[in-house]
Amino acid sequence: MTDRYSDFAALVRAEHEGRDFAVRSLARASRYAIMAPHGGGIEPGTSELAEAIAADTQSFYAFDGIKPRGNAVLHVTSTRFDEPRALRLAAASEVVIALHGEAGSGEGVYLGGLDHVLGGRLAAALHRAGFPCELHSNPALRGLDPRNLCNAGSSGAGVQIEISHGTRATLFAALNRAGRMRPTPRFWELAEAVRNPLAFPRI
Repeated sequence: MTDRYSDFAALVRAEHEGRDFAVRSLARASRYAIMAPHGGGIEPGTSELAEAIAADTQSFYAFDGIKPRGNAVLHVTSTRFDEPRALRLAAASEVVIALHGEAGSGEGVYLGGLDHVLGGRLAAALHRAGFPCELHSNPALRGLDPRNLCNAGSSGAGVQIEISHGTRATLFAALNRAGRMRPTPRFWELAEAVRNPLAFPRI
């Protein structure tokens, strides 16, 4: 699907903050920023996961679609996602970990981004928690473009985590707004699997 808006400036000419979308940004004295640029109703479940992974330790950002319906129009692809608060938080962080929702109906967690060392550590932790990871078959979903938001930290290399619709559906009572307020135990297992490796020094 082609994005309706080419960048954030185009989006805000037609959409309104507080009515159509909400931005949450919290900077902490941390190495990592956990970001969900397509949160809320755009790629449901991603902002809830990002917030749980960040907990009270890592910086956090979410761009949430809050329309009653039709939030997909708010999707701006990650290589052109230039919302100013997102870029400021990314630049103030060493590494960005970006959470995304992939459309597949089956189980799937796909890791990408240019930080292959951290990506390998996260893949191992996710595998141990029962979330086997693989490389996405679509190169556009591998987060390898230096312009991708996941690579916008000061290190120039981050991690992109794509979680299939089928997997996200197991993390909540339902993927609608009410259902996402009721995470399942598997939600916390996934969040902890990503969070724990971040507590250790990078090699």
